[in-house]
Amino acid sequence: MYFIIDESLQAVSRKEIQNTDKQYVAVIASDEWKKNCDSFEMGIDIELFSSEIYITKAEVNYDSLTGSFSIPNRNDFSLSDFKFNFALDEKGIVFIDDSGKVMEIINSIQSTKKWKLPSLERFIYDFLDQIVIDDQRLMEKYESELDLIEKNILEESEKFPTGRLNEIRNDIRVLRIHYEQLMDLGQELEENENNFFKQENLRYFKLFLNRMARLHDNSTSLRDYTMQLRDLYKAHIDIKQNRIMTVLTVVTTIFMPLTLIVGWYGMNFRFMPELKWKWGYPVVITISVLIVSGSLWFFKKKKWL
Repeated sequence: MYFIIDESLQAVSRKEIQNTDKQYVAVIASDEWKKNCDSFEMGIDIELFSSEIYITKAEVNYDSLTGSFSIPNRNDFSLSDFKFNFALDEKGIVFIDDSGKVMEIINSIQSTKKWKLPSLERFIYDFLDQIVIDDQRLMEKYESELDLIEKNILEESEKFPTGRLNEIRNDIRVLRIHYEQLMDLGQELEENENNFFKQENLRYFKLFLNRMARLHDNSTSLRDYTMQLRDLYKAHIDIKQNRIMTVLTVVTTIFMPLTLIVGWYGMNFRFMPELKWKWGYPVVITISVLIVSGSLWFFKKKKWL
């Protein structure tokens, strides 16, 4: 697919982008790029395959700027990233994509954007913006989940989703790395080493970098929040275990004198006078009750119970 950058993206044929002074956007498959890369006159002598893409980056060449995108799947971060390459110069930008992600983004731009001052820089800004357009809402969703987890911890609820907390932390880690890569790409564009972009339009890249910085800060805060929740949960587990140990210690302490009495009178010596004393049994019961009652009163006074 080929587009002219006008007030909006206008779909055109391949010949039309070669016969116009307006900047263009091209979206082609890797096979087509290998066959026709020379026709774009970018002087690129490299092979761009999505299978070789690992990160989002940009590289400045002598008469072009090339790079790649690796975009995490926001619906399920465990799935493979959307991967595609790009190459641009002052005339336009070419996306080499076999995943279909680029056309999804461009269709969204076509349906939502109209430009008073159309330019390649403005298109790139809107393209990058579409990549992270719902991320602020995603951050808010994660924050709400973490707030609920914190509430469950403080209420000592048994419903503590340890697995979900780990998933959120991993998702946020992926997003943080993605934002860092997008910031590097944005800085490379803003540098404008080959003077492909107009100076007055570099502000678009500055706006994008500011947005990435905010999202990166939010992801860092959420990462710290997940770590605090993990520590809070461990602290509550320790407190709960300490309570259990306290109860067990108190019970053991209460029954130690009773155990001594049982052991003492369980020796069955022949000349133990208490064994034949008619009040021996009631006295032992009374002493045992007094020991238990006294121990409980003492522990409550010391606030150990």
